[in-house]
Amino acid sequence: MRKYLTIVNKENKIKPNYLKNIKLVTLKDIDKEDTLLEEETAKSYKKLRDFLRKKGIEIGLYGYYRTIDYQQKLKERFVQQYGEEYANQIVAPPGRSEHHTGLAIDLSIKIDGQYDKNNNEINKHIKNYQAIVPYLSQYGFILRYPKGKEDITGYPYEPWHIRYVGKIPAQIMYENNWTLEEYLRDFSAILYVNKPAGITSFDVVNQISEIYGIKKVGHTGTLDPLAEGVLIVTIGKATKVAELITAEDKEYKAGVLLGVETDTLDITGKVIKSKPVDLSKDIEKIVNSYQKTYMQEVPIYSAIKVKGKKLYEYARKGEKVELPKKEVTVKKIKLLSSDNDTFIIKALVTKGCYIRSLIRDIGRSLDTYATMTTLTRTKQGTIDIKQTNTLEEFIKGKGILHGIDEILDLPIIIVDKEEERKIKNGQKMPNKYHINNKVIFKNKNNKILGIYKVEKDMLRVWKNF
Repeated sequence: MRKYLTIVNKENKIKPNYLKNIKLVTLKDIDKEDTLLEEETAKSYKKLRDFLRKKGIEIGLYGYYRTIDYQQKLKERFVQQYGEEYANQIVAPPGRSEHHTGLAIDLSIKIDGQYDKNNNEINKHIKNYQAIVPYLSQYGFILRYPKGKEDITGYPYEPWHIRYVGKIPAQIMYENNWTLEEYLRDFSAILYVNKPAGITSFDVVNQISEIYGIKKVGHTGTLDPLAEGVLIVTIGKATKVAELITAEDKEYKAGVLLGVETDTLDITGKVIKSKPVDLSKDIEKIVNSYQKTYMQEVPIYSAIKVKGKKLYEYARKGEKVELPKKEVTVKKIKLLSSDNDTFIIKALVTKGCYIRSLIRDIGRSLDTYATMTTLTRTKQGTIDIKQTNTLEEFIKGKGILHGIDEILDLPIIIVDKEEERKIKNGQKMPNKYHINNKVIFKNKNNKILGIYKVEKDMLRVWKNF
């Protein structure tokens, strides 16, 4: 999806790699001549054309993929006909035209049996072009150069020029009245993802990045490939507040197999220790005894660094290393069920607690070994697994996007234009609002400007948006 949000304009030249990898297909233009469009753009254009045809609107291709050489000749022709000043306003320099991407289309609408073939004809029928704008996002298109956004796009209003960006980004841009530049600059969200087992947290981040076409994506607490459940993903400016979300307690449901211990402390690893299980042991009593604060040994298959190297690097090379211990708190723990040498627990733990290590320790307290077989993060902070969406739901555009202020339990203050100016400049503010810790400032359009924190009798910028 990210390739569909490629920016090509007066400041951004088309990249050679893009031109090498673009897949073009042939379509007929309004004169029934062969033209080229990027493959997905062509498919979506056909669907849009067929939809509009049912509504009695006939559209055709008037502008499509252009080579850099073609753009050079086009620019020269416009300079000759209209002068350099006018040509520079409406014709992009070679290498800086959206039409090089194969994602941009100049539409022509058939009026009284004839397609519009120049700007004058289009301007006479401008209402016809404006009438199709509400339908564009349903097929992944945006109006690329809308009225009132000239300072942002660098081009005057072009009611005929549409651009393929993908269905989900197009819908977000239409709902927010954003240009492509504004979307890439301003779109931010927090996603509650129900991570499936079998993929890494990084895989989830990559998929979300592809869905929304945004490079800046992160998460707030790694889940191993074996694990599933709540993974909070941040997009755009929301990545700035990840540390506040990461600090929350987490709740897990885990399956346990007694009698064996693996090198990874979970069922995916190699068995390194085994011991018969004494089934007369009171599992529930031992499990309940771990509702406490204690020093937990970090598993060797983890990203914790010792002497500048991650522990898993020592493990993979078979090198011995003294494993560090960290203080962790198990706030709540409960035995949900047990069956001979297997059982299931639910535990609410503080940040930094490894459930694999907790299970190892429980096994040793039972005078045997224990290995984690399954793991589901059922809650992170106040976010319950019932509030999450699957990756498939996000792919279909049905996943819920949450705002920064929605997940952060902080007071919100709407400021006037003068205060907005000060916040944008990162100036300190008097604490006339009697804030105790942090506060979110918004403008009258409900846009987050920044998060400030208390410093003596003043409010100082903590995160500026």
